[in-house]
Amino acid sequence: MSKERARRRAEREAERERLAAARAERDARAARRRELRDRLVGPVRAAVLPRPARPVRVARQRGYLARRRRTENGVAVTLWFLVQALAWILFESWMARLGVFLGSILLLPVLVTIVFDRRS
Repeated sequence: MSKERARRRAEREAERERLAAARAERDARAARRRELRDRLVGPVRAAVLPRPARPVRVARQRGYLARRRRTENGVAVTLWFLVQALAWILFESWMARLGVFLGSILLLPVLVTIVFDRRS
């Protein structure tokens, strides 16, 4: 039994040493990259240029309700743009076009509430 434990301990220690060596190599490589970058860019980068932020990945909500909401929003925006295009084609007056624009902005939430009501 003690030989088996000693063998497993030796395996764990060998694995630990392998991971430590890999970590040391990774850190050395990163240090070399930083040193090269600092030599090329110099102190200007630290003084003037801000460090770029890490990109944040925003995941889309999934599920039936989220898909339904995206579809409803897409339909509403598409119809709004169609109304605007028709107003620009049919009306010559800028006042009429502006009236359609303002009216559609004011009526869009009302129509969305009436048409896409989820309580029924």
